[in-house]
Amino acid sequence: MQITDKYAFHGELSVPGDKSISHRSIMFGAISKGTTMVTNFLQGADCLSTISCFQKLGISIENQNSHIVIHGKGLHGLTAPSKILNVGNSGTTTRLISGILAGQHFESTLDGDDSIRKRPMKRIFTPLTQMGAEFSSWNPSSFPASLQTTDSGCAPFTVRGGKLHGIHYNSPVASAQVKSAVLLAGLYAEDITSITEPVLSRNHTELMLSGFGAEVTSDGTTASIKPEPKLEGQNIHVPGDISSAAYFIALGLLTPHSELLIKNVGINPTRSGIITAVHAMGGNLSLINERTVSGEPVADILVKSSSMHGTVIDGEMIPTLIDEIPILAVMAAFAEGTTTIKDAQELKVKESDRIAVITENLSAMGASVTPSDDGMTIKGGRQLHGAQIHTHQDHRIAMAFTIAGLNASGETTLDDKKCAAISYPSFFEDILSLAD
Repeated sequence: MQITDKYAFHGELSVPGDKSISHRSIMFGAISKGTTMVTNFLQGADCLSTISCFQKLGISIENQNSHIVIHGKGLHGLTAPSKILNVGNSGTTTRLISGILAGQHFESTLDGDDSIRKRPMKRIFTPLTQMGAEFSSWNPSSFPASLQTTDSGCAPFTVRGGKLHGIHYNSPVASAQVKSAVLLAGLYAEDITSITEPVLSRNHTELMLSGFGAEVTSDGTTASIKPEPKLEGQNIHVPGDISSAAYFIALGLLTPHSELLIKNVGINPTRSGIITAVHAMGGNLSLINERTVSGEPVADILVKSSSMHGTVIDGEMIPTLIDEIPILAVMAAFAEGTTTIKDAQELKVKESDRIAVITENLSAMGASVTPSDDGMTIKGGRQLHGAQIHTHQDHRIAMAFTIAGLNASGETTLDDKKCAAISYPSFFEDILSLAD
């Protein structure tokens, strides 16, 4: 795909439904009694993988595009899959479903694409094994023919569920996926399960599980859950994904003579670090019509072209904007002064090593960027030029560097635009709809 800098952008749009919430609506609906209806569900490849996995576990799910209907069977209604559960590219599917499978009286095998086979799963194997589940990783080169085991701690792997006991787990990483896996396993434990994180991660699981009827409590960075609740189907409207809105926030701020209104975006404080960062960089961003929808805070976001400056992004901010760092790095390259991003080691184990990939592509466009073990330093203010962008099949890299290309001189080419469909199938169409 070829991108040039010939447009300004005006108008309003609604971005697709939140990816994290869409995943959870399927999972929690499946293990609840009765019908769950979900509107504004994200029809991205990752969320479709979650639907496919639960269908293989015996759950009837109707995907009617504008809404999803899940016919839940309760906590103990899942059945053993006859096929491998293919999680595709989805780390959320892999880690969260493992928490549920840990409490089942059957075994399941999960596998995914090449990216998933490199992502670390020991971070969930460790607490779930302490609770009583068993995990075996397989050698991908021999899988599934000879099933040669390995200690890689990656997919493909088998979960052998069983009788679980509650634990208090001190997680070494602030990860909503690890936290969610432990809490979901805690639904099947004999007593209360708790997890403490070093920094609070996104809390969609706690909010949504409570809505379904679970007894979840939060105290600082510790979340706890009581076992064997009676979960009941719900109606859920998924807010717009702030991670998807971030690209249009950047588009409106960076592109001269532009103004965009992004409607119905989730602004959960455990996810809204992008808003804090933009304000710290001097960006003209306003929240309009703030309200609560299905237990989640929502607002419309108005952005206007701005002269921005560097800032420091670190510490407790990082879990609130970890998925937005690629587009924040792009904004930093266009801003005046220096931006430092640190405490973001998690970038190395996303769909790609995002520290390396951001550095590679920004450098190719003429930016001054120095990587570190936990982030990068970007000296902004240079005129960026078009380049060949290597996405490494990472959807957030593809979308972030599309925005960079729209504000760089000359022509920028993506080696893979299709990967954007993992989280935002209509991304390129939506950009064109706003171009003057």
